[in-house]
Amino acid sequence: MKMNSESQIIRTEYSELMKKSYIDYAMSVIIARALPDVRDGLKPVQRRTLYDMYELGIRYDKPYRKCARIVGDTMGKYHPHGDSSIYDALAVMAQDFKKGQILVDGHGNFGSIEGDGAAAMRYTEARLTKFTQEVCLSDLDKNVIDFGPNFDETEKEPVVLPMRVPNLLVNGAEGIAVGMATSIPTHNLCEVIDGVKAYMKNDGVTTRQLMKYIKGPDFPTGGIVVNKDDLLNIYETGQGKIKLRGKVEVEDLKGGKKQLVITEIPYTMIGAGIGKFLNDVCNLVETKKTTDIVDISNQSSKEGIRIVIELKRGADVENLKNMLYKKTRLEDTFGVNMLAVANGRPETLGLKQIIEHHVDFQFELATRKYTTLLEREREKSEVQEGLIKACDVIDLIIEILRGSKSVKDARACLVEGKTENIRFKFSISKKMAAMLRFTERQATAILEMRLYRLIGLEIEALQKEHEQTLNNIARYEDILNNYDSMAEVIMEELDSYKKEFGRKRRTVVENAEEAVFEEKKVEEQEVVFLMDRFGYAKTVDMAVYERNKEAADSENKYIVHCMNTGKLCIFTDTGKMHQVKVLDLPYGKFREKGTPIDNVSNYTSSEEEIVMICDAEQMRFAKLLFATAQGMIKRVDGKEFQVAKRTIVATKLQEDDRLVSVKVVNETQNLVLQTRNGYFLRFPAADVPEKKKAAVGVRGIRLQKKDELEHTYLFEEGTETKVTYGEKTVTLNRLKAAKRDGVGNKTR
Repeated sequence: MKMNSESQIIRTEYSELMKKSYIDYAMSVIIARALPDVRDGLKPVQRRTLYDMYELGIRYDKPYRKCARIVGDTMGKYHPHGDSSIYDALAVMAQDFKKGQILVDGHGNFGSIEGDGAAAMRYTEARLTKFTQEVCLSDLDKNVIDFGPNFDETEKEPVVLPMRVPNLLVNGAEGIAVGMATSIPTHNLCEVIDGVKAYMKNDGVTTRQLMKYIKGPDFPTGGIVVNKDDLLNIYETGQGKIKLRGKVEVEDLKGGKKQLVITEIPYTMIGAGIGKFLNDVCNLVETKKTTDIVDISNQSSKEGIRIVIELKRGADVENLKNMLYKKTRLEDTFGVNMLAVANGRPETLGLKQIIEHHVDFQFELATRKYTTLLEREREKSEVQEGLIKACDVIDLIIEILRGSKSVKDARACLVEGKTENIRFKFSISKKMAAMLRFTERQATAILEMRLYRLIGLEIEALQKEHEQTLNNIARYEDILNNYDSMAEVIMEELDSYKKEFGRKRRTVVENAEEAVFEEKKVEEQEVVFLMDRFGYAKTVDMAVYERNKEAADSENKYIVHCMNTGKLCIFTDTGKMHQVKVLDLPYGKFREKGTPIDNVSNYTSSEEEIVMICDAEQMRFAKLLFATAQGMIKRVDGKEFQVAKRTIVATKLQEDDRLVSVKVVNETQNLVLQTRNGYFLRFPAADVPEKKKAAVGVRGIRLQKKDELEHTYLFEEGTETKVTYGEKTVTLNRLKAAKRDGVGNKTR
């Protein structure tokens, strides 16, 4: 291969290259996608979407525009990462059940609190809210923030928006980056503003003192924060867990009945959580955990949440409320991790640090804003002084203009006093013109001045305007040179936002007692587990089984005697063991159909075949014999299967092997292995070595080509045991005793 003389081959360690590439990718996700900036509390996609709406002129007092137009424009100009991410961000900023202050005014279906998604972007419309326009996007024309190039360097986009309130606290944030995630709860705007003002008045304020103003999170869904004492540590470290409860009211009905009405839900229940809550309550009824609930209905509407649980007469209301807190997501945990991008790097911030960053940003915004305004006022003052001065010598200026051959000559005379190219009527005029020294900006204003400005009233107005300009200059200089003056201006703005956009707190913050409920103890009794060949399972009372023993034995594939408080172990041909609580199975009449075993366990009938079902408690004191289709066998101590998990790997299998038999065995028994082609091998069960459940085992029988182990039989010495193979009957105790790992004898 020919190579250009200028080309170079750079040798590098592959692992180093991969490490660098992955770190670059991770930082890109962290900084440019997943985490909000502490200054404006926005992720890049949110910032770009809001700025694009501002650029398109979709203001709060203008008509709505199609979301498809907004998404397309944002993607083409600023955010080339697909339309779904932009539309999802736009939809969330319009959902009042997720944001403390919505940033987008949505028109159409933008989803619901119950988890319904927003309609397609071609159907929905949006515009900026007044809050966004005045608090997030004001003063963009006053050089308050830096702009940077977009992805293809054809446009300029803001590095950060000039956010005037701590949006990171007000609207919270959620985001998953690479190796880190952020989860910040929403807060009340009025309280946050009070906290910012307290910090500005005394930057030595402690987190505890700030919490006199900021009581805790204020979720748009309301609810109750029940661990108030933990909030101080959460706000100091930026990490912790907030316990949330829904608001439950008790309503009296006719006939002495009562009903529980849930009017507020935990913030974490938004979306699919409501449906899951309804299912969980139904499960409590079905599993007989409670018999107090008569009916449950979701009567929620646009007016708010209303989930009604109707109770039977004489129900223990307090105990039931505590059960709902314990057994459902009516009490949930909100994990707090206040991670944000600060000074270009991800950082976990406490409450005071967030406010500190915000206040520093506000002073930077105010400094840049009033520096720009001061420059403009000084330019304006310069022009006004020139015009006032020109009005005093207007006759001379008119003479200069009439005697000039070009604008250039007139400008030179006004600025530098050059009179060579100008024809004057009077010599005194020439001497006076030579003394003129207007600035370039003043000269331009004089040359562009309209004649109506010479009216007496206009001159007076100009003088008053100049006085106002001088007052503005003095005020802006005072703001820029005096910390207290600038702080006062910022606090005045905050007060105006508080007055216009503030609302009452929705979430109650308190210390509540741990939810404790008395669970009715199940009376322990022996039952019989029955499962038919179709996989439908149930349990019945021992007496019921004894009365129907003949029918039960003939109709059911698996019959296991167990305690109703115990567990059953299901071994399958894939080498797995699934556990089922006996209480999860329907208990009742013999002729009831039961429930599919798939519904109460991780067992999947389409993928696995059951080998054995046994009682977990009985198995504790037994040894289990495992045998596979490839002839591998072993004994395993039953204690190894006393686990809490619902599903475990019960044995290790070789490639293309499957489990064919699991049986309870003791060393006094004889073992007979039978293959599909009719080979029988008998040897003492004691010859099977005991192994761990993770072992493959040892070979029990040497298989012929295209043969496999089909059955295992156990019998006691001296007992006659007969089995059927094909059309023949084989007496097991008459088989010749051999050793393990033999070929066996073929039936004739």
